[in-house]
Amino acid sequence: MTAARDGEAFDEQTGLPASEIRAIRQRTTWYGLAHAYIDEWWDRTPGNARRALAGALATITPALVGSNARSSEPRVLRRALYSWAFNKRAWGSEPSAEWQHALDWMQRHSPPVSKLTEPDVVRRALEALGRKIDGESAAAKTALRKRSAFSEVLGAAVGKGYFAENPLARVKWQAPGVSEEVDPACVPNPTQVARLLTAVGRQQGRGPHLEAFFGCMYYTAMHPAEVIHLQISQCHLPKSGWGMLNLSGGVVTAGKEWTDDGAVHEVDSLKR
Repeated sequence: MTAARDGEAFDEQTGLPASEIRAIRQRTTWYGLAHAYIDEWWDRTPGNARRALAGALATITPALVGSNARSSEPRVLRRALYSWAFNKRAWGSEPSAEWQHALDWMQRHSPPVSKLTEPDVVRRALEALGRKIDGESAAAKTALRKRSAFSEVLGAAVGKGYFAENPLARVKWQAPGVSEEVDPACVPNPTQVARLLTAVGRQQGRGPHLEAFFGCMYYTAMHPAEVIHLQISQCHLPKSGWGMLNLSGGVVTAGKEWTDDGAVHEVDSLKR
């Protein structure tokens, strides 16, 4: 009756108001929620993104455990989470005894999803994104990428009724600082670059190949992955004046543990 007066929606199958459904779902642990997210999104995610998502969740999941419980072997736990719990390809085989022990500990101590409505709990995870496992500061780009993965999982949870809103929206967080300043002494001038490329091209074996590789990066600002995928048919190079390269994607190293066919590399779309 209270829910009806408040104008809440009711679930047609159970007859429960949305707040009750949400309370029941929030009994699920964060570990269970993250594991289910991997299961659901794996098939529609490229290998490199799978690896990045697993790395983010392996960082976040231990950080959400309260200060009264800490794993005795954090490196083993991180490896077990990254290489097995959040890698669907690995689920076909049982984890090692050492990993299983760490994962059992994680299942016992992972907080219920309801805890993520507390800003201090979410802040613990965000602070962990800015640190490596040895305590040193992580790169700003890495921290931002992991936060984006965290937000994606929580956003999917909102869509399934675990939360009324994304818990990250209530927590202010600043990524680790990054220096954008470039030391001019470290940047070769155009004459030096031309000499370097000529010297590379004179090397035996793959010298000419690497001359073209680094030349594309310097003169066209291509990503290394885009240069690797470049075919001669995509190059329109007149004898004089400007030419054109029609790019179609990039070859990225995902790792055989993360691709469907077990290949180390996969072709990805162009970045933005």
